[in-house]
Amino acid sequence: IGDDASEQDIERIRPKIISLVDNWQSSKGTMWSGSFNNQPSSMAVFEATDEDAKKFYQEYSDACENVLVHHMYQWEAMPILSVLSK
Repeated sequence: IGDDASEQDIERIRPKIISLVDNWQSSKGTMWSGSFNNQPSSMAVFEATDEDAKKFYQEYSDACENVLVHHMYQWEAMPILSVLSK
């Protein structure tokens, strides 16, 4: 959560983030996400092509509106979510 973010900011972007994740899961596949023990921090893991990942990240960045601090990292591993979802 950004240093200057208020509870109202978080509530304002919440529906956008939920919609973005729901759209991903209904059209692209599995996404695992959740918060860590300290609650303000979380992580999401999903499989995507480079193009889809970059598009999702841009849409997520736009939805966050500088309220959430976020980063995307590429993890070179077998497609674990595809395997587990079968």
